[in-house]
Amino acid sequence: MPTPPLASGPDGPGALRPLLDTVLDALDAGRRARGGPLPAGGPEAVTARMRDALGDVLPDEGDPDALRALVHALAEGAADPADPLCAGHLHCPPLALATAADLAATALNPSLDSWDQAPAASALEALVTRALAEAAGAADCLVTTGGTESNQLALLLAREAHGGSVHLVTAANSHHSLTRAAWLLGLPEPVTVPAPAGTLDPAALDEALTDLPGPLLVAATAGTTDAGLIDPLPEIAALCRAHGARLHIDAAYGGGLLFSERHRHRLTGLDAADTVTLDLHKLGWQPIAAGLLTVRNARDLAALHQRADYLNADDDTDAGFPDLLGRSLRTTRRPDILKIAVTLRTLGRSGLGALVDQVCERADELARLIAAHPGFELYDRPTISTVLFRPADATDEAVAAVRRRLLGDGRAILGRARLNGRLWLKATLLNPHTRPDHLAALLKLVEGHTPR
Repeated sequence: MPTPPLASGPDGPGALRPLLDTVLDALDAGRRARGGPLPAGGPEAVTARMRDALGDVLPDEGDPDALRALVHALAEGAADPADPLCAGHLHCPPLALATAADLAATALNPSLDSWDQAPAASALEALVTRALAEAAGAADCLVTTGGTESNQLALLLAREAHGGSVHLVTAANSHHSLTRAAWLLGLPEPVTVPAPAGTLDPAALDEALTDLPGPLLVAATAGTTDAGLIDPLPEIAALCRAHGARLHIDAAYGGGLLFSERHRHRLTGLDAADTVTLDLHKLGWQPIAAGLLTVRNARDLAALHQRADYLNADDDTDAGFPDLLGRSLRTTRRPDILKIAVTLRTLGRSGLGALVDQVCERADELARLIAAHPGFELYDRPTISTVLFRPADATDEAVAAVRRRLLGDGRAILGRARLNGRLWLKATLLNPHTRPDHLAALLKLVEGHTPR
């Protein structure tokens, strides 16, 4: 076999073009073979088909058809977030232009751990993160792999700002990554305050902050995973100021509302946070990964400083070469900022805001359809784009069974959430191309799969 071509360099574009044709054709063929939002048959059937397509993982002689065969198999067995009936999770369909930009980042393969591996990419990251920090009312912004890493970094920065320890106060509605981060960082067992109706209770928080010794870190949520609810941020921020507690806001889901003139007011109080988690592979239509962490006080980032002579020698830094190690806990980092920058420049605030408005409108439409249907019970009107509902008079066991039947048949993907002691079906609408007839079809499928 001849030496395989490279993706960049003078021969890169010519080598990539026919391969991209193969990939695009295989994606389309796999989608048609799948015929729905996910493959039918459940985990065993999908694993068997993938095993057959893969064959020998490391054969003695290579297979020139491997690219086509494996991309086809992956597409045929995918849960496709671009299908309107794929509505189970905070799993967005990426924009084509963002995906194309991500290809360029992959082909060039910069590594953002030293300037000499990523000259333009490091400059681009600095410029874009500065602008995003300003949009969120912060001083600086780091690029992460998503909400989990951002939350972990937020707890780390809080710990170091308080001399090595901090006590996390969070709510029952908070993302599990926060308590996991506290465990990972060796922090005391977090205190969990009640979240009646799915949002943090300010009175319970006030009581906890009064009784607990400091230093304290309060974690609020702007867009819960279960229901897309937003904690009362201004009240929480005021309590943190009154008690001298640090504030982190997990806006991995709801942060995208910043782009919308219509919905931005829901994030009032966000700029009071010491750190904010944002995640543009949710309500930002980016390929994974596209996480961010904003910081109100840039001095907090000094805790991430690290010196490795081969990457950021003192004399290189003194000579004007950027020190990139202090921008992440990771060393090797791909330039995820490129796809974000391309999206921001191409669509602008108004274009991104329109996408946010569209999915929020669709969620409102779905809620209205459910409320008007005698066979369904609606949890509440959506705050962002998540709608909880369940077949009327069904048991929790029946609700769970409906979801699994839809998954097994490959007909629809719905999530599940337990609120107020009951199990609900969850539709998270992140596809701006979803139409009202898709929503009606989704409800018809649920109705048809509900035992009578």
